[in-house]
Amino acid sequence: MTVAIEFKNVTKRYPLYHHIGSGIKELIFNPKRALTMLSGRSYLAIEDISFQVEKGESVALIGRNGAGKSTSLSLVAGVIKPTSGSVEVHGRVASMLELGGGFHPELTGRENIRLNATLLGLRRKELNKRIDKIIEFSELGDFIDEPIRVYSSGMLAKLGFSVITQVDPDILIIDEVLAVGDISFQRKCINTINEFKSKGVTILFVSHSMSDIEKVCNKVIWIENHKVRRIGDSKVVIADYKEFMQ
Repeated sequence: MTVAIEFKNVTKRYPLYHHIGSGIKELIFNPKRALTMLSGRSYLAIEDISFQVEKGESVALIGRNGAGKSTSLSLVAGVIKPTSGSVEVHGRVASMLELGGGFHPELTGRENIRLNATLLGLRRKELNKRIDKIIEFSELGDFIDEPIRVYSSGMLAKLGFSVITQVDPDILIIDEVLAVGDISFQRKCINTINEFKSKGVTILFVSHSMSDIEKVCNKVIWIENHKVRRIGDSKVVIADYKEFMQ
């Protein structure tokens, strides 16, 4: 099997910029002390994580809020870099990491489709052929020509996922997008993800819905307290996770 994604002893820390006790006065009169205070604080998102995802696998990351799931997806997407260790990604990545990511609030849905599709690497000629399918999938009707600042979270999810349906990634990463759509749209999204699977696309999926994960993924990586706790068959790991959470 060909490796699509590999984490090797990956740690990611974020600096914490907190209030200096004496404010600007401290910064002016004791700059070394102030800078030491600023540089010495950090938040540990993930610690010494290692795993592989093979080409064509469908893998879910599960764990409590703050465990490090979204950070791991962001590393795969190349949005951030690890503090230590290495992340290797082989193939073209399409991602939905947050609602409205890559969208401009003052542009219409139609204009944002063009913007987002371009960011995902779809050429203008191809986009012109596919834009009607994107709009149809979105189910947004007349709202497609309204600025997205008036969209609900569910409408943003529909718009973002609709663009994903018409790109041709090697790796698709999705973070909690299905949690905000209505039931019929969620079902349509799951069907679309399974269509990508049938084409051999590698799926990396984050969701708090264990039933959605079981529909999509054959393997689960459980992250607990910023470290990998267990990797294995979806049903087995999910059962252990549910028992642990109870």
